[in-house]
Amino acid sequence: MRPVMEAIESGRQIDKIFIQSNLDGKLAQELKQRIREAGLPVQHVPVEKLNKLTTSNHQGVVAMISVIEYHDFIDIVQPLLDEGRAPFVVLLDHITDVRNFGAIVRTAECAGADAVVVPERGSAQINEDAIKCSSGALLRVPICRENNFKSLINLAHQLGIQVCAATEKGAVAYTDVDFTKPTILVMGAEDTGISPEVLKMSDARAKLPLCGEVQSLNVSVAAGVFMYEMLRQRSRG
Repeated sequence: MRPVMEAIESGRQIDKIFIQSNLDGKLAQELKQRIREAGLPVQHVPVEKLNKLTTSNHQGVVAMISVIEYHDFIDIVQPLLDEGRAPFVVLLDHITDVRNFGAIVRTAECAGADAVVVPERGSAQINEDAIKCSSGALLRVPICRENNFKSLINLAHQLGIQVCAATEKGAVAYTDVDFTKPTILVMGAEDTGISPEVLKMSDARAKLPLCGEVQSLNVSVAAGVFMYEMLRQRSRG
């Protein structure tokens, strides 16, 4: 328990903390308090789960140290806005497949996206496999981890950043969106799509043309089309 508390105190980037269900005692309560104060993702699991994660004496807690450094959204976009540049950020709404996640981040790096935003919970774990799938792009593109997309979108609107949701239910074609403006592009999970709350708060809902029998594209392919439309528009002239 103490090494985990030391990691929290030192400001180490922590992906997730697993705590044994019904873990009790003074030290355990102190640990839980520090986790709450730091706002870290935590999951209560049976001891069998912890035993699979490590053969060491875990004392009922295992912390997964992040392999990357996370960034604050405002720290990425505010300097760009101050310079008169139009930020382009990709928000991934609960994309859990590590291959799709890695492929999207790889394309984001190639297309010049300024950052990728992921949820604090319910996203593909950023580990060695994800870095490999991204061809190392996860080590180059700033990743922002947010626990409240509603607050982030409200902040984006206050900063004059439009939010474009990529959805087959969109009202406009992807080429009709003005991506030269400061933009957050939202991509949703393949099974559930973009969450209703995020969809409702979006300024534009854009779709890709589909001519075949299959009703949707792989999310990483769709993201690539949107991002390169952004690049095309911003490269004109």
